[in-house]
Amino acid sequence: MNAINSIAARARLLGEAGFFDPNSGEGVPSPCISVCRMNAEGSLCEGCFRTIPEIRAWAQADSAQRLAIWAALAQRAGFHFPPAREEQP
Repeated sequence: MNAINSIAARARLLGEAGFFDPNSGEGVPSPCISVCRMNAEGSLCEGCFRTIPEIRAWAQADSAQRLAIWAALAQRAGFHFPPAREEQP
């Protein structure tokens, strides 16, 4: 599975669990998938598609800022954010 599929799958699982719901009392989980390696240009993590400033800001970011980081990395990786939640029967 490539990095884009991995981060998109993480986003989908977290979205289905309600972590991206603005009314959720849960904290917004990190997009880290433990592939901590910068691309050749040194501009993005190859695992989570965050920039170095986004990685540094994460620990102090509030939920809105974390959701904005998720949206930015999703755009870079080429998947829709927030992921659509599957309908429950």
